[in-house]
Amino acid sequence: MTIPYDARNPSDFGTANTHSANDRGYRKKLLMWRVLLLLLPLLIIGGAIGGFVAMGALKPKPEEKVDVVKAIPVLTSTATQEDVTLSVNVQGEVQPRTEINLVPQVSGLATYMSPKFIEGGQFNKGDLMVRIEPAEFELRVIQAKANVAQAETVISREQSESNLARRDWEELGRGEEATPLILREPQMAEARAQLASAKARLAEAELQLTRTSLYAPFEGRVTIRHVDQGEFVTAGTKLGEIYATDIMDVRLPLTNEELRRAGMTLGFEAARSTSGIPVKLSADVAGTFSQWQGHVVRTDSRFDSQTRVLYAYAEVKDPFGAGADNGTPLAPGIFVNAAVEGQKIANAIIIPRSALRGNDKVYVAEDDTLSIRDVNVISSDRNRAVLDGGLSVGDIVITSPIRGVADGMKIAVVKPNTTLAVSAPSPEDDLGGEE
Repeated sequence: MTIPYDARNPSDFGTANTHSANDRGYRKKLLMWRVLLLLLPLLIIGGAIGGFVAMGALKPKPEEKVDVVKAIPVLTSTATQEDVTLSVNVQGEVQPRTEINLVPQVSGLATYMSPKFIEGGQFNKGDLMVRIEPAEFELRVIQAKANVAQAETVISREQSESNLARRDWEELGRGEEATPLILREPQMAEARAQLASAKARLAEAELQLTRTSLYAPFEGRVTIRHVDQGEFVTAGTKLGEIYATDIMDVRLPLTNEELRRAGMTLGFEAARSTSGIPVKLSADVAGTFSQWQGHVVRTDSRFDSQTRVLYAYAEVKDPFGAGADNGTPLAPGIFVNAAVEGQKIANAIIIPRSALRGNDKVYVAEDDTLSIRDVNVISSDRNRAVLDGGLSVGDIVITSPIRGVADGMKIAVVKPNTTLAVSAPSPEDDLGGEE
């Protein structure tokens, strides 16, 4: 906005000049403040950077240290050599080799049952177990005997008539040979056939009569009885279940590796000259630990399609008598642990189980350094591992856990009576599990 002034009035001109000078001064100060506000942060940042650089330049240099590789303390053991016999530990259930249903072959009323024919009852071979009422079958025998006697009478009559016919023909003296019909030979043949039939019916009746009495076919025990005395039973009815006590079988599932250690294969069968592969059976019966001696005598002829195992059969003879353990029999249904005697390995290398890493590696101490060896493991348990390659007798094997294992790393062997602080193995440690 322009302030007008009158040239004819000098006082107005002075006043205008004064206002213009004041405006220029104000603008100048405002510009200086804006520049100062813009440069102030930059000056502060620059000062901080300069101070940091100066402090870094004045800081004393750190002393250089030489890294020293420390040896890792380890526990060790010595590999030994000995002859070992491998074993296979499996489990199985005891089953009787012979177990049958007691079934009558004739129908009738059960008039007698032996006191031994009851659950848990013990019987001998030939003991009478059940008797079916025999009266009807005795009558059939009598009737059959009468038919035999009648047939024998017919035979005698026909024989006499044949002799008379031959004599009459000879008295006629015709000089011709008599025909079979004249000599009654067809009638004789028919009479003989009737006699044979009558004797067969008699034998059948007598056989049916003998079947009214059921005798034990072997020495054994009763598992269960299905009927009671006085019941009417038909042919084929299951009266009860019995089993023989002469031999008990134990069905043992074996994997391929267990078959190898036991020295068996598909279709194994013990030779007649030997008893089979020894096996020790054990179980806790009525709170008492019992053991029985048996032998593996055969295997199945095929692998189980579901479990991929091959079943072997161990037998124990006379399990209720001489084969019992201090009077404890090996009864059916007992679940037993079986230790099968396996192959014999000569000059096998033995190391502690803790020295085996993974499935086939061992750490060996050589001149204060660690060496990783690949070994061939034959068998292992919680105490030891049996090898047939990869180590030599006298090799020092490491038994303590180690972190960050590397071939050639420095180690320090610690004596067993020395306190050794070893941290628990981490997931990265290559520690083997039991076989």
